[in-house]
Amino acid sequence: MQFVKDFWRCGIIADDVRHLARAGTLDRAEVRWLPNRDPLHYYADPFGLWRDERLYLFLESFSYRRGIGHIDVLVLDRDLAITDQRVALREPWHLSYPFVFEADGETWLLPEAHESGALWLYRANSFPVGWERAHQIVLDHVPLDASLIRHNGKWWVFYTPADPPGARLTHLCAAWAERLDGPWQSHPANPILVDAGGARPGGTLFVMDGAVHLPIQRCQGSYGSGLRLLRFDRLTPARTAATIVSTLDAPSAAAPFTDGCHTFSAAGGVTLIDTKQMRFSAAALAAWPERWLRRRRAPADQFA
Repeated sequence: MQFVKDFWRCGIIADDVRHLARAGTLDRAEVRWLPNRDPLHYYADPFGLWRDERLYLFLESFSYRRGIGHIDVLVLDRDLAITDQRVALREPWHLSYPFVFEADGETWLLPEAHESGALWLYRANSFPVGWERAHQIVLDHVPLDASLIRHNGKWWVFYTPADPPGARLTHLCAAWAERLDGPWQSHPANPILVDAGGARPGGTLFVMDGAVHLPIQRCQGSYGSGLRLLRFDRLTPARTAATIVSTLDAPSAAAPFTDGCHTFSAAGGVTLIDTKQMRFSAAALAAWPERWLRRRRAPADQFA
C-alpha cells in the first residue's frame, strides 16, 4: 500500500501544441485549471475535440473512494467555461487515457483498459456519451496508453506493454495498419525504444517540421514526473529512428501540483495538460479496505 498518493489536475492552454513544443517550457503559458469534484477525486489524461463551437473534453475520472476510473466528458464553450459534465463511458474495469479522434466520418474513442485484457476501439453512436465497441485492436501485447496517428497513408499506434510489469514505463512499441479496423502489424523492431527515463505515451501525436512527434512520460523519481518529446526521424514499417528533443515539466504556476506532468494533447487551437501533487491522504488510505473488498467480490466474468 502506498502512503503517499497521486492527485492530478487538468488544465487548458489557449495556445497551439507546436508553439508550446518549440518554446520547450510551460512556465510562460497561461493555464485555465479545471476543478476536481472533491478532495478524494481527480481528473487526469485530458483529450478533446471541438464541435459546434464547443470543446468536448474527455478525461479519466478517478475517486479514491471507488478505486476504479471511468471516462467523463466536460463540455466547454468558446470562452472555456464549463456548460455540462457527464459520464461518457463506464466499464467494470478501470478506464483512463480517453484518446478521442475523428476518422472515416466517425468519432472514435480508444481508452486505456488493460485490466480487461484487450484494447477496444469505441465508435460514437450518440456523441458525446453514447459509445459502442466497434473493433478490437489486436497487438503483440496488451497495450497501455495507446496513441494513434495517420501518417503517410498508414495508421500507426504507439503503446507500452502491460506485461511484464517492469516494461510498463520504459518500453515503447509500435504497430501499423492500412485500415483503422486492422489487421495491425507489430513493428519488427519492437520495442522501438527502451529508456529507463520513461517511454510511455503521454498525449496526442503531431507533425512538426515534417516529423512525427510523440509526447512520452518521464518516470524518474515517480510515475509521470514530467514529459519528453520524441521526434521520429524515420518511421516506416521496416525501420524507426527517434530522438528525444525536449522536456516539459509542470509549470511553476501549477503549485502545489508541480510533482508531475504526464499529458500533453492537442485539441484544435488549444493544448491540454495535467499536473500532479503527491501527498499523504488519511481519507484515501481509509477507503482502501472498501475498495479491496469490492474488487475481491467482483464477478469473475467482469473482465471477459
